[in-house]
Amino acid sequence: MPRIVVLCLASLLLLCDTSFSQDLSSDFGDLKFRYVGPSRGGRVTTVTGHRAQPRTFYMGATGGGVWKTTDSGSNWNNLSDGYFETGSIGSIDVADSDPNIIYVGTGSDGIRSNVIIGRGLYKSVDAGKTWEMKGLRDMGQLGSVVVHPTNPEVVFVAALGSPFGDNPERGVYKTTDGGATWKQMLFVSAKTGAVDIELSPDNSDIVYAAMWRAERKPWTIISGDTGKEDGIYVSRDGGETWSKKSEGLPNDLIGKVDFAVSVADPSRVYALVETDPKREGLYRSNDHGESWQLVNNFRSLMDRPFYYTNIDADPSNADMLYVNSTGFFASVDAGKNWTRRSTMHGDNHDIWINPDDSRIWVQSNDGGASVTLDAGETWSTQNNQPTAELYQVNVDDRYPYWLYAGQQDNSTIAVPSNSTGNKINGAAANWEATGGCETGPAVPKPGDADVVYANCKGMFDVFNRRTGRSQQYYVGAANMYGRNPADLTYRFQRTVPIEVSPHNPNVVYHGSQFVHKTSNNGELWETISPDLTAFRKERQVESGGPITRDITGEEHYSVLYVIEESPVQQGVIWTGANDGPVSVTRDGGATWTNVTPKGMPPEGRIQSIDPSPFDAGTAYAAGYRYLLNDFEPYIFKTSDFGASWTRLTDGKNGIAIDTPVRVVREDPDRKGLLYAGTEYGFYVSFNDGGLWQRFDSGLPATPITDIKVVQGDVVLSTMGRGFWIMDDVSPLRQFAEIDSNQFFDPRDTFRTSRFSHGGSASDPDYAPSGVKLNYFLASSSKADVMVSIFNNGQLVRQYINEPARQGDQQDQGMRGPQVRPERSAGLSSDKGLHRFIWDMRVDGPRNDKGEVTRGPIALPGTYTAKISVGDWSGEQSVELVMDPLMAAEGLTFDDLEAQFTFAIEMAELSMGANTLAEKVKELIKTAPKDAKIADEGLKDSRKRMPDVSSDPIAELNYILSQLETDNSDSYPPPMLLSQIGYLTGMATRSDQRPGKDAYVRYEELRRQYLELSERAAIAEEAVAAAKVQKQ
Repeated sequence: MPRIVVLCLASLLLLCDTSFSQDLSSDFGDLKFRYVGPSRGGRVTTVTGHRAQPRTFYMGATGGGVWKTTDSGSNWNNLSDGYFETGSIGSIDVADSDPNIIYVGTGSDGIRSNVIIGRGLYKSVDAGKTWEMKGLRDMGQLGSVVVHPTNPEVVFVAALGSPFGDNPERGVYKTTDGGATWKQMLFVSAKTGAVDIELSPDNSDIVYAAMWRAERKPWTIISGDTGKEDGIYVSRDGGETWSKKSEGLPNDLIGKVDFAVSVADPSRVYALVETDPKREGLYRSNDHGESWQLVNNFRSLMDRPFYYTNIDADPSNADMLYVNSTGFFASVDAGKNWTRRSTMHGDNHDIWINPDDSRIWVQSNDGGASVTLDAGETWSTQNNQPTAELYQVNVDDRYPYWLYAGQQDNSTIAVPSNSTGNKINGAAANWEATGGCETGPAVPKPGDADVVYANCKGMFDVFNRRTGRSQQYYVGAANMYGRNPADLTYRFQRTVPIEVSPHNPNVVYHGSQFVHKTSNNGELWETISPDLTAFRKERQVESGGPITRDITGEEHYSVLYVIEESPVQQGVIWTGANDGPVSVTRDGGATWTNVTPKGMPPEGRIQSIDPSPFDAGTAYAAGYRYLLNDFEPYIFKTSDFGASWTRLTDGKNGIAIDTPVRVVREDPDRKGLLYAGTEYGFYVSFNDGGLWQRFDSGLPATPITDIKVVQGDVVLSTMGRGFWIMDDVSPLRQFAEIDSNQFFDPRDTFRTSRFSHGGSASDPDYAPSGVKLNYFLASSSKADVMVSIFNNGQLVRQYINEPARQGDQQDQGMRGPQVRPERSAGLSSDKGLHRFIWDMRVDGPRNDKGEVTRGPIALPGTYTAKISVGDWSGEQSVELVMDPLMAAEGLTFDDLEAQFTFAIEMAELSMGANTLAEKVKELIKTAPKDAKIADEGLKDSRKRMPDVSSDPIAELNYILSQLETDNSDSYPPPMLLSQIGYLTGMATRSDQRPGKDAYVRYEELRRQYLELSERAAIAEEAVAAAKVQKQ
């Protein structure tokens, strides 16, 4: 079956009627995504630890998965990749009775507009090394997981359910067999789920549960009800029966609730309760939740309750409380008074306090997780967590190119696609904020990457990297916060579209419900369209209810989400709205046509439109409706300017029926080669959407928010794991037949070398320098794989695959040792696609054993690469191009040629000196102790070298001391071999013409080598004569 599928896949026009979806990673595994940053942490809504391991902590990011530190936050390592279906984490609990047992509920309960739905509960029995799915897959957001204090097989889970609609699987669940089976212990309704659970510290049969009606709509957030279902429930028999508590609590309007208990006073229970402003705040029970009283309604404790609402009590002091909200607050008197405390970032979500040392915390917020060992006086960094939530990606045209986005609750962010040099602060020294704010986008101007068009929640600005300043040009110039969108002249979402015309870099499009156009950086805006949204009046509301208003622009409905101009035909402009419509103009905005696909249900968010680079009338559109509880994938194609559309995702052709799609792009080089970014992975179609194949290949489980194809690379942004790049997708572009071997045409390669940074999980994975040679083997082979590089027919480098076979050694030939190719573990003869990187170096001189010394980087020009496996071989041209940064500074081919020649001369000198050193060592080892140099043999030599000894062994030791540095003491004088290496490094470390001093020094070292060689020859002759006399 897989063979049939891939054959269908390889035919561009054939649509396959099959539901099978082979993961391309199995055959294209060497094409991998690499992470490029930033490691500036993203939102974390759950953290925990274990009292027995005071330096070990766990965090769960809202899109980045589960992470662990064992050194108090100095380093974090991912635990969930390869196991979890989603990166959205709701709750983590480590069993008190066994720190190796961990339960993780997916799906954060901070249900802002970009919330990611949960996909079940996971368990580890080896401290996070491996995981097993333990059910609850359809229960949505699992905001609280609590393990029994003495029996790790007993676990309670608060299942909030789907954030987007009715879900009968909501409520409180319990397992008594470690997750093998679950029982729904408390169910209120399909609209109201459980958001928090606590067990009484003195009696684990006493269970406190908070029930909450929460629903996220595209136009509003619903939090709470009239009190009939929402509120506090208590069980005193381990969850078998429940009673809803009302004494002292609001009985008419209740929303989100969070509990805190302390071992120091087990009968006391605290609860943050969302209700009307006069009664909202901190409540307390002194009788295990039977009755309650309001302690404090300090407004800041309940700021944006749907997003925060988190209270914790010190395990050793029940009067010591902490509340996470927009700020972080502490109380030392059981909540009567509060003081704001500092954390590493605002928008706080969770805290865990070590029961044995209440100064040790791990705390989380929208910037990540931090550890303190001194009760918040100092914190570990959050710039070591690759969990950034990015809304989109745009790319400039520099070398190396840079990636731009808005990072949730931080700023815009720009990072390079590859190393830009050795920076003092490592990769973080490259991070740049480029105007706008957290929402983005940030769009660099083609031809002048120092100019960036940016957005902040509908506010347009122009950032200039040369000045470091932004100039503000808001369309309408009105503050939109706190207003009904129906009353706004211009409705802008937080993440609004900015499109630079592919035909004129001075023309910029910007979207409210209208398309706006400027040709002068926003000083003057022209509205070139009518309202292109559906604009249903009933959807234009003040967001938030029935309790708390939350009008930040996130829920502005009936706004444009995408504007794209055809790269083929100027004036063909497409738009998509977050309430469904797709529109197009073919005359630059004079007239518009609603061309919404008939197969797209109403009110879907049109997240991306990709005008084809091959035909003006062809475009692809991706939309999603999961905010309306519809998780189907929607990708459409038109070839007639939207007059008709074909749906490319029916749930049976590779992308599952419950996998929302956020973005689709067509490859600009191969027509019909499509890339799709979904909520759960990356997909490729070779036949224009007829069949999709998953191709995560190194990607973590996290939503893909945007895709760009640039300079032959596929570039991604994600909602929880930063930016990713798949370098050089030419194998995808050129792939033809699964049943035949293929050597793909390499793309032109810049002749450059790069610095790398670190090696921790948070460091970017910069691509190595070199030519990427991609080959596909239809079947595995036992034959050797050989790569040969030729320059004008002359072999300049050759590799053969590892490992060497038994008996594979250098054979002595008639004229010297047989020359064998360099062994490389990077070559494989297994079935599938393989990528081998030629480091662009040619062979240096070969020593008398036939071993290749390290040669210089090849000169710019055309080379030939040949790959052979058994009887099959393939051949392609390879083009090395001068580093454009160096060329821009005036470096010429003649400069590089001079450096190349010098490097070869230095390599020959190094090889000669090393060979001489080995020869001298062997002579010392074998020389007779009574060997002497005859006086007549010294006469001529002593005229030039008066210190030549008549003792050949002493002479040989002297020669060796001049060749090799004696490192037996500190700061020894470097001898000839060290001096050769020093000069080689100086002259070849960067692209340059060697200076005059390099040539002068070379002659000095060469003369020293020749003198030592002559002395060695005299000593060798004496040793040989002494050996003859011994016979």
